[in-house]
Amino acid sequence: MIIYLNEGEIMKFIKSKDLIVKSNLPATDYVINPYVGCTNNCKYCYAVFMKRFYKIDKEWGKFVFVKESSEKINPTKYKNKRILISSVTDAYQAIERKSFVTRHILEEFIESEAHIEILTKSGLVTRDIDILKKINSTRVGISIGLDTDFGTKLFERNCDSYETRTQALKILREEGIENYVFISPIFPFITNYKKIILDTYKHVDFIYAENLNLRGAYKKNILELVKNNYSYVYDDFSKVYTDTSFNSIYWNQVENDIREFCLELGCLDKLCIFFYHEKIKKN
Repeated sequence: MIIYLNEGEIMKFIKSKDLIVKSNLPATDYVINPYVGCTNNCKYCYAVFMKRFYKIDKEWGKFVFVKESSEKINPTKYKNKRILISSVTDAYQAIERKSFVTRHILEEFIESEAHIEILTKSGLVTRDIDILKKINSTRVGISIGLDTDFGTKLFERNCDSYETRTQALKILREEGIENYVFISPIFPFITNYKKIILDTYKHVDFIYAENLNLRGAYKKNILELVKNNYSYVYDDFSKVYTDTSFNSIYWNQVENDIREFCLELGCLDKLCIFFYHEKIKKN
């Protein structure tokens, strides 16, 4: 079955053998991706590689495949295991408001002994706080890489606003849900990471940070967007991705700057920085 969404977007239901798959990420044992594709339409999305596994001629960011599994989740199988929702999609993208797919998955883990972690760019996750409270171990991360409406609309067209995401962190904290802000991706000379930290550090248990990796087909597009919309930083921005030595110097400076700022605020113990993907993969 195919459902047509806004602006020509489509949602298609597909059969999946198993919703839960083993992960090579160090902080989790398994991942659940309720959807294939994502209408957040982030211009830097690394998950575009998923498209080659499915026959569809739609542009990435303009379709969603909803996974349907014939087998029910057996939560006892994942006792003391860490499960991340999601790694190559957003479990709370717009269609979740209608489909409730992620909510139904969470319901399977009520009173289970699995450790559930959710990473999203959406404030919609607060809708499911009632379910999260019934799961023995939960943690929610909100990704924020851009602190202005202009930047969000340019690079993350259909994502929630900065204000919505920071408010979601406050709500999660007030409701007793362990949470973290994931300052990612950090756009060189564009992301005001100090503002993000200042606006969130009192409302989170952890602060994570990650750099913008530019590779593959989207590198050219991002550079073009920066050139046309942030011309005053374009030369320095592009140098980060064309000069290897400058790249290393720049990210070291940013890391030190973040650490010093967190030290000033008294939240250094909350900080964890992942500036290169190769450092966070399992051996």
